[in-house]
Amino acid sequence: MTNVIELLGSEAEHLLKHRCAGIPKESLHLPGPDFVDRVVSIKDRKTGVLRSLQELYGHGRLANTGYLSLLPVDQGVEHSGGASFAPNPMYFDPENIVKLAIEGGCNGVASTLGVLGSVARRYAHKIPFIVKINHNEMLTYPNIYDQTLFASVDQAFDMGAVAVGATIFYGSEHSRRQIQEISDAFEHAHELGMATILWAYLRNPAFKTADKDYHVSADLTGQANHLAVTINADIVKQKMAENNGGYNAIKFGKTSPKVYSELTTDHPIDLVRYQVANCYMGRVGLINSGGESGKDDLHQAVRTAVINKRAGGMGLISGRKAFQKPMQDGVNLLNAIQDVYLDKTVSVA
Repeated sequence: MTNVIELLGSEAEHLLKHRCAGIPKESLHLPGPDFVDRVVSIKDRKTGVLRSLQELYGHGRLANTGYLSLLPVDQGVEHSGGASFAPNPMYFDPENIVKLAIEGGCNGVASTLGVLGSVARRYAHKIPFIVKINHNEMLTYPNIYDQTLFASVDQAFDMGAVAVGATIFYGSEHSRRQIQEISDAFEHAHELGMATILWAYLRNPAFKTADKDYHVSADLTGQANHLAVTINADIVKQKMAENNGGYNAIKFGKTSPKVYSELTTDHPIDLVRYQVANCYMGRVGLINSGGESGKDDLHQAVRTAVINKRAGGMGLISGRKAFQKPMQDGVNLLNAIQDVYLDKTVSVA
């Protein structure tokens, strides 16, 4: 098992001893082995969706804990195949992406129609597939920031996927159309018995000021989460909150002073707790993204997992930190993330 305290270093006490006061853990619907029975089963979902979610929760090293460790590899479309896979060219071959998810003990693998479809008959019954149905391709010049449907829900269903994933750029000029498209897609996925995962990202140049990037503020990302669960996302993927006060800094929209004075502090766990609260107090699971690959990936991945778990989140979805390395190093990083969720001493704050 990963030595969490050692990896956290000087932050260990700050992160492991914190207690959330603004939104206490007793008010949350927390992950657990019975999450589908306790929380999902009272929703309006068809029984097929319950089965699909249980298959996802029941796979990999975190099986039947209520937590998720997912491998997402769709960056080849947005960032280019070269930017994504040149650091480790073996992952130009989709089979190695799926092998990494299996060897890494993940609950599921999320990728494009092409990646998963190319090996579906060999692997769709061995690890849960999540087909990402829209993307922001960056070959269009000049660049535009929009999400375009690359795949249909029916194509995902036909290859045996348990879930579809999609991104909405909330705050962008195209967000209203994306909301309508993905709401319709999620409705169809639920009709077919598949689960839905939304990448609820913010995208607007005005959200970034000279001194701070409010694309990762707790208040704005929290509202993105709230919009995501409103269109019946079963799981929300969100960047981990790093600051707060986006509404006040950008001077638009409506919020309450209590968001900043009572519900949150500047502690990273409190910021993510507010993200969880906006997912209907945990009725919809929050998974945070692992971020870009860098020089301190193991420490950063474990730190992110600790914050997510202690905030009441449901897990981590980490891609580049894992696949831009030799496979065994990627497996070790994924296992280190999972160890945080298996470690009973890392409790909900």
